[in-house]
Amino acid sequence: MIKNLKLIVVLITGSILSITSCKENNTTITETAQISELKAEPLAPKTKLSEDFKDYWYNGEAEITSYKLEQARYGEIKEGTSVLIFVTEDFLPNEQVKANNYDASNIPILKLNMTKNFNTGIYPYSIMQSTFFPVANNQHALKISASVQEWCGHVYTQLNNRDDFEVVSHSYFQGEADTTFKLNKNWTENELWAKLRIDPKSLPVGDINLIPSIESVRLNHDELKTYNATASLNNKSYIVSYEDLGRTLQIDFNPNFPYDILGWKETITTGDGLSAKTLTTKATRLETLKTDYWNKKSNADLSLRKDLKLQ
Repeated sequence: MIKNLKLIVVLITGSILSITSCKENNTTITETAQISELKAEPLAPKTKLSEDFKDYWYNGEAEITSYKLEQARYGEIKEGTSVLIFVTEDFLPNEQVKANNYDASNIPILKLNMTKNFNTGIYPYSIMQSTFFPVANNQHALKISASVQEWCGHVYTQLNNRDDFEVVSHSYFQGEADTTFKLNKNWTENELWAKLRIDPKSLPVGDINLIPSIESVRLNHDELKTYNATASLNNKSYIVSYEDLGRTLQIDFNPNFPYDILGWKETITTGDGLSAKTLTTKATRLETLKTDYWNKKSNADLSLRKDLKLQ
């Protein structure tokens, strides 16, 4: 009888300890979750998407716009073409890649793929930048990448928006080989193009801290970091200037929805004193198509390139 009583006491004590232990664990988890929430970057209010926005961007098509390109390179203006491809997608928040299936945790984004193709004498240049920007318009781009290919070699840079901006970069140039580093979060020039398409009035103006486009940093061999810049906005143009880089970017756009980009100018001064030279890259719109281009991959679809004046 005494042995049975002792056994009951042990079982009850164990149950109490077990319950207490579970409560302590639950408290710890809750506290950890609260700490994580405190660490999270505070978000601005989401942009309320209009019905026009939803009808235009959520109809199963991308917007493809071609441009005549006059690209400053090696002290001259090179002729070529540029294409802006805007499309909405679901984005995986952790892997930071396109989601194949819908999930409530996915982040709706407006993706911009920007390409440039031009020749420098005998050899060609091919440039592509990708920007993944939340349509909520209340945080920085989730991911930005850029690659430049030409006959000397190729370079690639990727920025991921996590606790900090995490950057991985590869290059064939001496002093720029394989690097991994972090940047404090600031405005990025790449994301401004997508932000403009959602709401031009939300663009930052005045004196701002800005990370230049990855393309410009790679082509000019500048350091990828935050620079002081000034930005201004009127009803048809957005202008950003970097005094330290001797560079100004002007994006011209339609002041009415869907705020399509009509063209841009990028002026840069290189060299000092009498050797200083200023050149301006220009892009002028040719044609725009709304289409599900990922399904247009047969030889019969080559005519669409003619429609875009790319052939």
